[in-house]
Amino acid sequence: MLCRTRKLKSGKLWVGYYYDGRDENGKRKEIPLGGDLSEAKRRWAELDCKPAPVDITICKHIFDRYEIQIIPQKGLNTQKENLGNVKQLRTMFDQAPINSITPQHIAQYRDARSAKVRANREIAMFSHIFNMAREWGYTTNENPCRGVRKNKEEPRDYYADAPVWDAVYAVACIELQDAMDLAYLTGQRPADTLKMLKPHIQGGFLEVKQGKTKKKLRIILEGTERRSELGELLDRIVGRGVQCRTQHLICTPEGEPLKKWTLRTRFDNARAAAAERAISDGNDYLAGRIREFQFRDIRPKAASEIESLTDASKLLGHTEEEITRQVYRRLGEKVKPTR
Repeated sequence: MLCRTRKLKSGKLWVGYYYDGRDENGKRKEIPLGGDLSEAKRRWAELDCKPAPVDITICKHIFDRYEIQIIPQKGLNTQKENLGNVKQLRTMFDQAPINSITPQHIAQYRDARSAKVRANREIAMFSHIFNMAREWGYTTNENPCRGVRKNKEEPRDYYADAPVWDAVYAVACIELQDAMDLAYLTGQRPADTLKMLKPHIQGGFLEVKQGKTKKKLRIILEGTERRSELGELLDRIVGRGVQCRTQHLICTPEGEPLKKWTLRTRFDNARAAAAERAISDGNDYLAGRIREFQFRDIRPKAASEIESLTDASKLLGHTEEEITRQVYRRLGEKVKPTR
Protein backbone atom coordinates (compact mmCIF):
# COMPACT_ATOMS: atom_id res chain seq x y z
CA MET A 1 0.00 0.00 0.00
CA LEU A 2 1.34 3.44 -0.98
CA CYS A 3 0.77 6.75 0.78
CA ARG A 4 0.69 10.03 -1.14
CA THR A 5 0.67 13.44 0.54
CA ARG A 6 0.12 16.90 -0.91
CA LYS A 7 0.04 20.33 0.65
CA LEU A 8 -3.08 22.23 -0.39
CA LYS A 9 -3.37 25.98 -1.00
CA SER A 10 -5.25 26.23 2.28
CA GLY A 11 -2.19 24.92 4.07
CA LYS A 12 -3.82 21.63 4.99
CA LEU A 13 -2.09 18.36 4.26
CA TRP A 14 -3.95 15.98 1.92
CA VAL A 15 -3.29 12.27 2.40
CA GLY A 16 -4.33 9.51 0.00
CA TYR A 17 -3.66 5.78 -0.01
CA TYR A 18 -3.21 3.55 -3.08
CA TYR A 19 -2.94 -0.13 -3.82
CA ASP A 20 0.23 -0.96 -5.77
CA GLY A 21 -1.29 -3.47 -8.18
CA ARG A 22 -1.35 -4.68 -11.75
CA ASP A 23 -3.91 -4.44 -14.52
CA GLU A 24 -5.10 -7.34 -16.70
CA ASN A 25 -2.05 -6.91 -18.94
CA GLY A 26 0.39 -7.08 -16.05
CA LYS A 27 1.15 -3.39 -16.19
CA ARG A 28 1.67 -1.60 -12.87
CA LYS A 29 -1.44 0.26 -11.73
CA GLU A 30 -2.17 2.29 -8.61
CA ILE A 31 -5.73 1.84 -7.34
CA PRO A 32 -7.09 4.64 -5.06
CA LEU A 33 -8.06 3.42 -1.59
CA GLY A 34 -9.31 6.75 -0.18
CA GLY A 35 -8.02 8.94 2.61
CA ASP A 36 -9.15 6.94 5.62
CA LEU A 37 -6.34 4.65 6.77
CA SER A 38 -8.57 2.03 8.40
CA GLU A 39 -10.80 1.75 5.33
CA ALA A 40 -7.74 1.79 3.06
CA LYS A 41 -6.27 -1.16 4.97
CA ARG A 42 -9.50 -3.11 4.58
CA ARG A 43 -9.68 -2.46 0.84
CA TRP A 44 -5.99 -3.26 0.46
CA ALA A 45 -6.53 -6.61 2.17
CA GLU A 46 -9.54 -7.27 -0.05
CA LEU A 47 -7.55 -6.55 -3.23
CA ASP A 48 -4.57 -8.54 -1.99
CA CYS A 49 -6.82 -11.52 -1.06
CA LYS A 50 -5.71 -11.39 2.56
CA PRO A 51 -7.68 -11.21 5.82
CA ALA A 52 -8.60 -7.69 6.92
CA PRO A 53 -6.11 -6.25 9.44
CA VAL A 54 -7.11 -6.98 13.01
CA ASP A 55 -7.17 -3.35 14.10
CA ILE A 56 -10.03 -2.47 11.70
CA THR A 57 -12.23 -5.41 12.63
CA ILE A 58 -13.14 -3.92 16.01
CA CYS A 59 -16.66 -2.53 16.20
CA LYS A 60 -15.48 1.06 16.59
CA HIS A 61 -14.55 1.31 12.91
CA ILE A 62 -17.82 -0.29 11.85
CA PHE A 63 -19.83 2.08 14.04
CA ASP A 64 -17.88 5.02 12.57
CA ARG A 65 -18.57 3.95 8.99
CA TYR A 66 -22.26 3.30 9.74
CA GLU A 67 -22.61 6.81 11.19
CA ILE A 68 -20.93 8.37 8.16
CA GLN A 69 -22.53 6.38 5.34
CA ILE A 70 -25.85 4.91 6.48
CA ILE A 71 -27.45 7.15 9.11
CA PRO A 72 -27.36 10.37 7.02
CA GLN A 73 -29.58 8.66 4.43
CA LYS A 74 -32.46 8.45 6.93
CA GLY A 75 -35.00 11.02 8.13
CA LEU A 76 -33.94 13.60 10.70
CA ASN A 77 -35.88 12.06 13.59
CA THR A 78 -34.60 8.59 12.68
CA GLN A 79 -31.03 9.93 12.49
CA LYS A 80 -31.31 11.33 16.00
CA GLU A 81 -32.68 8.05 17.34
CA ASN A 82 -30.05 5.96 15.50
CA LEU A 83 -27.17 8.08 16.80
CA GLY A 84 -28.49 7.62 20.35
CA ASN A 85 -28.66 3.86 19.83
CA VAL A 86 -25.11 3.69 18.45
CA LYS A 87 -23.82 5.79 21.35
CA GLN A 88 -25.31 3.31 23.80
CA LEU A 89 -24.00 0.29 21.88
CA ARG A 90 -20.48 1.72 21.92
CA THR A 91 -20.37 1.52 25.72
CA MET A 92 -20.15 -2.27 25.48
CA PHE A 93 -19.05 -3.14 21.93
CA ASP A 94 -16.83 -0.26 20.77
CA GLN A 95 -13.50 -2.06 21.32
CA ALA A 96 -14.81 -5.59 20.75
CA PRO A 97 -13.58 -7.53 17.68
CA ILE A 98 -16.64 -8.09 15.54
CA ASN A 99 -15.73 -11.76 14.98
CA SER A 100 -15.75 -12.40 18.73
CA ILE A 101 -19.35 -11.31 19.33
CA THR A 102 -21.76 -14.18 20.02
CA PRO A 103 -25.50 -14.42 20.73
CA GLN A 104 -24.59 -14.77 24.41
CA HIS A 105 -23.00 -11.31 24.38
CA ILE A 106 -26.14 -9.84 22.80
CA ALA A 107 -28.29 -11.51 25.47
CA GLN A 108 -26.03 -10.17 28.21
CA TYR A 109 -26.36 -6.68 26.78
CA ARG A 110 -30.15 -7.07 26.71
CA ASP A 111 -30.29 -8.17 30.34
CA ALA A 112 -27.91 -5.46 31.55
CA ARG A 113 -29.95 -2.59 30.10
CA SER A 114 -32.42 -1.02 32.51
CA ALA A 115 -34.44 0.48 29.62
CA LYS A 116 -35.91 -2.77 28.32
CA VAL A 117 -37.83 -1.40 25.34
CA ARG A 118 -34.88 0.77 24.31
CA ALA A 119 -32.65 -2.32 24.52
CA ASN A 120 -34.81 -3.98 21.85
CA ARG A 121 -34.30 -1.01 19.52
CA GLU A 122 -30.55 -1.02 20.13
CA ILE A 123 -30.25 -4.75 19.43
CA ALA A 124 -32.23 -4.30 16.21
CA MET A 125 -29.82 -1.53 15.24
CA PHE A 126 -26.79 -3.67 16.05
CA SER A 127 -28.26 -6.42 13.87
CA HIS A 128 -28.45 -4.02 10.92
CA ILE A 129 -24.93 -2.73 11.59
CA PHE A 130 -23.62 -6.31 11.65
CA ASN A 131 -25.33 -7.08 8.34
CA MET A 132 -23.72 -4.00 6.82
CA ALA A 133 -20.34 -5.14 8.19
CA ARG A 134 -20.85 -8.43 6.34
CA GLU A 135 -21.58 -6.53 3.12
CA TRP A 136 -18.50 -4.35 3.63
CA GLY A 137 -16.29 -7.39 4.10
CA TYR A 138 -15.36 -6.90 7.76
CA THR A 139 -16.71 -10.31 8.76
CA THR A 140 -18.22 -13.48 7.35
CA ASN A 141 -19.74 -14.64 10.65
CA GLU A 142 -23.45 -15.20 11.13
CA ASN A 143 -25.37 -12.32 12.69
CA PRO A 144 -25.18 -12.87 16.48
CA CYS A 145 -28.52 -11.10 17.00
CA ARG A 146 -30.40 -13.78 15.10
CA GLY A 147 -32.53 -15.89 17.42
CA VAL A 148 -31.84 -13.78 20.52
CA ARG A 149 -35.03 -13.26 22.49
CA LYS A 150 -36.25 -9.66 22.80
CA ASN A 151 -37.66 -8.08 25.93
CA LYS A 152 -41.43 -8.27 26.11
CA GLU A 153 -43.15 -5.07 25.02
CA GLU A 154 -46.66 -3.92 25.84
CA PRO A 155 -48.01 -1.74 22.99
CA ARG A 156 -49.93 1.40 23.93
CA ASP A 157 -53.56 0.44 24.48
CA TYR A 158 -55.26 3.83 24.84
CA TYR A 159 -58.44 4.34 22.85
CA ALA A 160 -59.85 7.85 22.44
CA ASP A 161 -63.58 7.21 22.69
CA ALA A 162 -66.32 9.70 21.75
CA PRO A 163 -66.53 11.54 25.11
CA VAL A 164 -62.76 12.19 25.09
CA TRP A 165 -62.69 13.18 21.42
CA ASP A 166 -65.72 15.47 21.69
CA ALA A 167 -64.38 17.18 24.83
CA VAL A 168 -61.05 18.10 23.22
CA TYR A 169 -62.58 18.90 19.83
CA ALA A 170 -65.09 21.31 21.41
CA VAL A 171 -62.37 23.60 22.81
CA ALA A 172 -59.91 23.23 19.92
CA CYS A 173 -59.09 26.11 17.56
CA ILE A 174 -60.14 25.70 13.95
CA GLU A 175 -56.72 24.60 12.67
CA LEU A 176 -56.50 21.93 15.38
CA GLN A 177 -60.00 20.71 14.49
CA ASP A 178 -58.87 20.46 10.86
CA ALA A 179 -55.76 18.53 11.89
CA MET A 180 -57.75 16.13 14.10
CA ASP A 181 -60.35 15.52 11.38
CA LEU A 182 -57.75 15.05 8.65
CA ALA A 183 -55.62 12.70 10.77
CA TYR A 184 -58.69 10.63 11.70
CA LEU A 185 -60.26 10.40 8.24
CA THR A 186 -56.96 9.54 6.51
CA GLY A 187 -55.47 7.40 9.31
CA GLN A 188 -52.05 8.95 8.69
CA ARG A 189 -49.24 9.81 11.08
CA PRO A 190 -49.15 13.38 12.49
CA ALA A 191 -46.09 14.32 10.40
CA ASP A 192 -47.72 13.07 7.19
CA THR A 193 -50.95 14.90 8.02
CA LEU A 194 -49.13 18.21 8.42
CA LYS A 195 -47.37 17.74 5.05
CA MET A 196 -50.60 17.37 3.05
CA LEU A 197 -50.97 20.04 0.36
CA LYS A 198 -53.88 21.28 -1.73
CA PRO A 199 -52.19 20.05 -4.97
CA HIS A 200 -52.30 16.52 -3.47
CA ILE A 201 -56.05 16.52 -4.20
CA GLN A 202 -56.08 14.99 -7.68
CA GLY A 203 -58.79 13.30 -9.75
CA GLY A 204 -61.09 12.33 -6.88
CA PHE A 205 -58.24 11.18 -4.62
CA LEU A 206 -56.05 12.58 -1.85
CA GLU A 207 -52.54 11.46 -2.72
CA VAL A 208 -50.31 10.58 0.23
CA LYS A 209 -46.66 9.55 0.40
CA GLN A 210 -45.80 8.36 3.89
CA GLY A 211 -42.58 9.79 5.26
CA LYS A 212 -41.58 6.75 7.30
CA THR A 213 -42.14 3.95 4.78
CA LYS A 214 -42.35 5.97 1.51
CA LYS A 215 -45.61 4.08 0.84
CA LYS A 216 -47.87 5.82 -1.69
CA LEU A 217 -51.64 5.88 -1.15
CA ARG A 218 -54.59 7.34 -3.03
CA ILE A 219 -57.44 7.89 -0.59
CA ILE A 220 -60.84 7.93 -2.29
CA LEU A 221 -62.86 11.14 -1.91
CA GLU A 222 -66.08 10.01 -3.63
CA GLY A 223 -68.48 7.51 -2.04
CA THR A 224 -70.93 5.30 -3.90
CA GLU A 225 -73.87 7.64 -3.31
CA ARG A 226 -72.29 10.88 -2.08
CA ARG A 227 -68.93 12.48 -1.40
CA SER A 228 -67.01 10.89 1.48
CA GLU A 229 -66.58 12.72 4.80
CA LEU A 230 -62.92 13.23 3.89
CA GLY A 231 -63.96 14.82 0.59
CA GLU A 232 -66.41 17.11 2.40
CA LEU A 233 -63.69 18.09 4.92
CA LEU A 234 -61.28 18.98 2.12
CA ASP A 235 -64.01 21.00 0.39
CA ARG A 236 -64.52 23.02 3.59
CA ILE A 237 -60.80 23.62 4.08
CA VAL A 238 -60.15 24.64 0.47
CA GLY A 239 -63.40 26.62 0.32
CA ARG A 240 -62.36 28.96 3.12
CA GLY A 241 -60.05 30.70 0.69
CA VAL A 242 -57.20 31.05 3.17
CA GLN A 243 -54.06 31.91 1.23
CA CYS A 244 -51.35 29.69 2.69
CA ARG A 245 -47.93 30.53 1.28
CA THR A 246 -46.96 26.85 0.97
CA GLN A 247 -50.39 25.42 0.00
CA HIS A 248 -50.65 23.32 3.20
CA LEU A 249 -54.12 22.04 4.06
CA ILE A 250 -53.51 22.54 7.78
CA CYS A 251 -52.82 26.19 8.45
CA THR A 252 -53.91 29.03 10.72
CA PRO A 253 -56.61 31.53 9.69
CA GLU A 254 -53.68 33.86 8.88
CA GLY A 255 -52.27 31.35 6.41
CA GLU A 256 -49.33 30.06 8.48
CA PRO A 257 -48.81 26.29 8.08
CA LEU A 258 -48.80 24.29 11.28
CA LYS A 259 -45.53 22.65 12.23
CA LYS A 260 -44.83 19.84 14.67
CA TRP A 261 -44.42 22.07 17.70
CA THR A 262 -47.26 24.49 16.89
CA LEU A 263 -49.59 21.52 16.56
CA ARG A 264 -48.28 20.14 19.85
CA THR A 265 -48.88 23.46 21.63
CA ARG A 266 -52.43 23.80 20.34
CA PHE A 267 -53.28 20.20 21.21
CA ASP A 268 -51.81 20.48 24.73
CA ASN A 269 -53.76 23.68 25.35
CA ALA A 270 -57.02 22.16 24.14
CA ARG A 271 -56.48 19.00 26.17
CA ALA A 272 -55.80 21.00 29.34
CA ALA A 273 -58.88 23.17 28.78
CA ALA A 274 -61.06 20.10 28.16
CA ALA A 275 -59.78 18.43 31.34
CA GLU A 276 -60.49 21.56 33.38
CA ARG A 277 -64.02 21.73 31.99
CA ALA A 278 -64.60 18.06 32.87
CA ILE A 279 -63.40 18.68 36.45
CA SER A 280 -65.69 21.69 36.81
CA ASP A 281 -68.57 19.46 35.65
CA GLY A 282 -67.66 16.97 38.39
CA ASN A 283 -66.44 14.29 35.98
CA ASP A 284 -62.97 13.46 37.31
CA TYR A 285 -62.86 10.14 35.46
CA LEU A 286 -63.34 11.84 32.08
CA ALA A 287 -60.71 14.45 33.02
CA GLY A 288 -58.21 11.67 33.70
CA ARG A 289 -59.00 10.04 30.37
CA ILE A 290 -58.60 13.36 28.56
CA ARG A 291 -55.16 13.93 30.09
CA GLU A 292 -54.00 10.58 28.68
CA PHE A 293 -55.09 11.50 25.15
CA GLN A 294 -52.24 12.16 22.69
CA PHE A 295 -52.47 13.30 19.08
CA ARG A 296 -50.78 10.08 17.98
CA ASP A 297 -53.78 8.16 19.38
CA ILE A 298 -55.88 9.43 16.46
CA ARG A 299 -54.27 6.97 14.03
CA PRO A 300 -55.17 3.93 16.20
CA LYS A 301 -58.65 5.40 16.70
CA ALA A 302 -59.12 5.41 12.93
CA ALA A 303 -57.84 1.84 12.63
CA SER A 304 -60.12 0.69 15.46
CA GLU A 305 -63.29 2.22 14.05
CA ILE A 306 -63.01 0.76 10.54
CA GLU A 307 -65.02 -2.45 10.46
CA SER A 308 -62.76 -4.33 8.05
CA LEU A 309 -59.24 -5.17 9.24
CA THR A 310 -58.13 -5.34 5.61
CA ASP A 311 -59.43 -1.84 4.88
CA ALA A 312 -57.85 -0.48 8.06
CA SER A 313 -54.49 -2.02 7.21
CA LYS A 314 -54.57 -0.58 3.68
CA LEU A 315 -55.47 2.90 4.92
CA LEU A 316 -52.61 2.89 7.42
CA GLY A 317 -50.21 1.70 4.72
CA HIS A 318 -49.23 -1.54 6.46
CA THR A 319 -47.88 -4.45 4.44
CA GLU A 320 -49.12 -6.95 7.03
CA GLU A 321 -52.55 -6.95 8.64
CA GLU A 322 -51.10 -8.44 11.82
CA ILE A 323 -49.32 -5.15 12.62
CA THR A 324 -52.64 -3.32 12.34
CA ARG A 325 -54.38 -5.88 14.50
CA GLN A 326 -51.80 -6.12 17.27
CA VAL A 327 -50.73 -2.48 17.58
CA TYR A 328 -53.49 -0.26 16.18
CA ARG A 329 -56.81 -2.04 16.73
CA ARG A 330 -57.67 -0.98 20.27
CA LEU A 331 -61.30 -2.03 20.50
CA GLY A 332 -62.21 -5.55 21.52
CA GLU A 333 -63.62 -7.95 18.94
CA LYS A 334 -67.42 -7.99 18.62
CA VAL A 335 -68.81 -11.29 19.92
CA LYS A 336 -72.25 -12.73 20.57
CA PRO A 337 -73.46 -13.37 24.13
CA THR A 338 -74.17 -16.84 25.45
CA ARG A 339 -77.90 -16.24 24.97
